[in-house]
Formats: sequence, structure tokens, C-alpha cells
Amino acid sequence: MRLTTVIGLAVALCALLALPAPASAASRDLTSYRGLGAWIDVWDAYQWDHPGKTVDALHAQGVDTLYLETGNSGQRSYLFRPLQMAAFVRAAHFRHMKIVAWYLPTLTDLQKDRSRSVGAIRFRTDDGQRFDSFALDIESSDVKLISTRNERLATLTHTVRLAAGQSMALGAIIPSPRGMQLSPSYWPHFPYQALAAVYDVMLPMDYYTNRVSGEAAAQAYTEQNAQIVWAETGDPAFPIHMIGGGAAASTRYEVRGFATAVSGLGLLGGSLYDAATTRPGEWEELQPLSR
Repeated sequence: MRLTTVIGLAVALCALLALPAPASAASRDLTSYRGLGAWIDVWDAYQWDHPGKTVDALHAQGVDTLYLETGNSGQRSYLFRPLQMAAFVRAAHFRHMKIVAWYLPTLTDLQKDRSRSVGAIRFRTDDGQRFDSFALDIESSDVKLISTRNERLATLTHTVRLAAGQSMALGAIIPSPRGMQLSPSYWPHFPYQALAAVYDVMLPMDYYTNRVSGEAAAQAYTEQNAQIVWAETGDPAFPIHMIGGGAAASTRYEVRGFATAVSGLGLLGGSLYDAATTRPGEWEELQPLSR
């Protein structure tokens, strides 16, 4: 391991652990990450044009939580389509569903990432409703120097926790742990323990379709991703919501294997990426995950 990487990781860990004494994960409500989830990103034009219909359709499929992308580093706007965003929040709560805001930073412009993350956390509808939780999508490799990437991630995480307060559960959306093992140059020495010190739930981007095919292989790959998280964090009970997919490339049998792994391991919940590309047969296979 290079000295600069060691120093960067040490700085990142110290910055995360220097936060005010947090409430324990057990004392935070993790309901937003339990059960069956559905993902909507900024590219899902139809869903954004029809928030109410979209939420009704997802509710009919047994979805417990909607994960809504509020923006990313490349978007021009501070928040993506805030009027429609508010409609999603109201519609989800009307259906007694949870709704989690998620944001994708590149970490190349830390001030932008900080302000847009805080904007999502502090977002309110006209009648005072808010997102139930916030999850940071940790996947960009635009910052090439790993020590710098980890330092900036630590700074952004510090900002996110301060903005969310000590009562809100936070999610860390992370790359496939097994995928990072297979592509070690992508994010060497990924800071699992530093993230686990602040975030309450990890949401691995399992994406078995990138690596394997078939029901048994999808199940095994999903199980591996959870087991790596537990091994790397040193906590065999660390809460996980697994993100499978991609839905467009998956077969229903692979979804069945994914759902079997999520249920068999006793994970908080599971979902496919993304809702717009999930087919009827896949929804059927996901039904056992619904609360």
C-alpha cells in the first residue's frame, strides 16, 4: 500500500470519527430501508412526469420504499425538478410508503456536492413534508488519487451527518464489494469501516448481471456481496439493503435467486435497479421481500 493512500485513509477515518457522539444505529429508525424498494433516477422521464401514477403503480407491486434521485454533480440545477419531487414525497406518504432521497457526487467539486446533498436533506414540500432518509451514492472514480477521494468522501459524509442530525438514519450506496475485489484498481482499500462508523445502512450495488448469469449464480453473487460487507466492517450484523439488477438485463429466475439470497440472509430489504425497467415477472419474484 502506498504511503499517500495510508495517510489518506487515516485522515478519512479520523474525520469521520471526529463527529459529535452519534446515536447508536440501533436507536435510529431503519424502516426506510426495510422491505421492497424501487429506484427512480433523473433519466426516468415518464416517472418524473407522472409522480402520482408512478407511486400508485409501485404501491400496487408491494413497494415499501421509493428511492428518488434528487440530483448529481452533472446536473445544472441545485435540485432536480423540485415541484415533481414534492409530488413524489406527498404521494409516497399518502400511500404510507417511505421515500429516500439519493444523490450522486463525483467529489471533483466538493462545495457543489455538499450543497446539493444538504439541499436534499433539508427539502420540504409546501405542507412541510420531507424525505424519510438520505442515501449517498458512493461510486464515482472521477477523483483518481485514492487518498484524495477518501478525504473528500469523509468531508462530504461529515457534512451529510451534520445536516441530517443524529436522529435520521443514513444510507451508504456502495459499489459491489465482490466487483471491487474482481477489479481491484477501481477503489483499492475501500473505507468500509469508516463509512460504517457514520452510515446506518449499506446498500451494495449488487448488479449481478454485470458478472454472472443464472439463478444459482445470482444468488451466490448476492450472498458474497453481503458477506464481504460484514467481513470488511467487522460487524456480522451490519444492516444491508441489497440493490440487484440491472433489471433490464436480468431474467426472472436471476431475480428469484437474488430475492432468495436477500431473504435467506435476513437482510433489511432488497430492490432492483431500476423501477422503470423492472418487468412484471420480476416484480412477481420480488414479492417475498415486501414488508
